[in-house]
Amino acid sequence: MRVMLTSCGLETKQIKEAFLKMLGKEPAETKALFIPTAAIDADAIEVLPKCMHDLLKCDIPKENIRVFDLHQNISIDELKTYDVVYLTGGRTSYLLERINDTGFRDTLLAYIRDGGFVIGVSAGSIIFANNLQGNLGLLNTKLDVHCEASSYTGKVSFPLIENLRLSNTAAILIRSIPDDAIIIDG
Repeated sequence: MRVMLTSCGLETKQIKEAFLKMLGKEPAETKALFIPTAAIDADAIEVLPKCMHDLLKCDIPKENIRVFDLHQNISIDELKTYDVVYLTGGRTSYLLERINDTGFRDTLLAYIRDGGFVIGVSAGSIIFANNLQGNLGLLNTKLDVHCEASSYTGKVSFPLIENLRLSNTAAILIRSIPDDAIIIDG
């Protein structure tokens, strides 16, 4: 399992380095699936270029990035052709609704189980936690993003008593649940 959940994407050098390490492949050879579905409000749409820039600043070629807006499912075989799936921020409930209504839920979870790499940003992170019904069930806790400070750094085991809080400079790196989850911040 390779999942990175963030408030603001590849906001710091430490998060960018962790992303590249988890990617495990030369960025120039990387194929990315960019999913902006949650960005349905003006504020979220305004941030989309920054999200795309996250991939570009890691030297993933623009021509290797496909934008996919979840109006339909994608087959697991096709999804496996991508080295990373990037889920942007925006309206969490809308993103989760599209994931569940299109059948992408099962495809994405199979991709993750098979070693596919997913990065979530804000709403793209919250969908994996217990915040909403129908969530993807990866984190057995609620997740708060854009917090003043993160609630933990270092190794984290689930379930937690309190919500997990991530600052804008933090990321949770998940290799397996509950045994291998680490929060980096800074």
